[in-house]
Amino acid sequence: MFVDECQIHVAAGRGGDGCLSFRREKYVPRGGPDGGDGGRGASVVLEASGHVNSLLKVARRPHYRADNGRPGGSSNKSGRGADDLVVEVPAGTQIYDAERGQLLGDLVNPGDRLEVARGGRGGRGNASFATSVKQAPRETEPGDAGERRDLRLELKLFAQVGLVGLPNAGKSTFLSSVSRATPKVADYPFTTLHPQVGIAEVGTYDTLVLADLPGLIEGAAEGHGLGHRFLKHVERCRVLLFLADVSDGADTAALEAVATLRRELERYSDELAARPWLVAATKVEDETSAQRASELAEALGQPVRAISSHTGAGVNELLAELHRLVRTEEGAEPVF
Repeated sequence: MFVDECQIHVAAGRGGDGCLSFRREKYVPRGGPDGGDGGRGASVVLEASGHVNSLLKVARRPHYRADNGRPGGSSNKSGRGADDLVVEVPAGTQIYDAERGQLLGDLVNPGDRLEVARGGRGGRGNASFATSVKQAPRETEPGDAGERRDLRLELKLFAQVGLVGLPNAGKSTFLSSVSRATPKVADYPFTTLHPQVGIAEVGTYDTLVLADLPGLIEGAAEGHGLGHRFLKHVERCRVLLFLADVSDGADTAALEAVATLRRELERYSDELAARPWLVAATKVEDETSAQRASELAEALGQPVRAISSHTGAGVNELLAELHRLVRTEEGAEPVF
């Protein structure tokens, strides 16, 4: 199951109490206060992991409580601080304060960490209160309480290329043909119920990360259909690839399909609509579909790449062009 939003409660550990103790030993003429300080409570830390691709595991455990620090001891022994509680989340997770709606952090890359609840400070033992005029203090401090916070986690998948299209446009078939991803492929709409990410090999030495998103329909930006929940995943993509079905079995004319997709992206985000984009005509396997691909290019006033995921025609050329465009957007020179 794919989960891209959830709400959790985190509670950091309480600091250990300071110790009240006096040194009393045989043959020690002068004793004195020797109560140690308490240990620090554990913090709650979220860490991005490359081995996690969904918030499902986090959502199943909505409450996270870190350990308390140990109290101080006699003989000036400080209490042991508790180890931080580290919660793994997928790379690309945004963390919001659920009450204020404030963005606390964006864990983009694996290894990124964010302390979301700080552990309480340990209290001071009576040894810390000793002075030249107050040599036998009986004062101690309790440990501070750890922070508590309600968080809303939102996952936005990271991919270099986002595959956008109407239902049955051939996105899943294309992704499965160029990568080892195994999205569901069938001849009925809405077979893709959650985003799929695949890595395609481009040339000999480079790769391209592609995301197959659930099909968009008219009104997706307003909440219609399945795709509206996943439009946010397109926001991290460098380049958008619009796939339009030009086969005889297409439910919608290719030009109308591209217009619908562009319109929904513009309604959702002007910034997203301004991303570089290419158009690929899918299921081009006969002269009629090839002619429709040419007509689509003429109507759009820009090149349209004709591909067939089943035969592989035009696929490698499309990947090479996407790779060049992505590298340009990332400010790097193409490998080939």
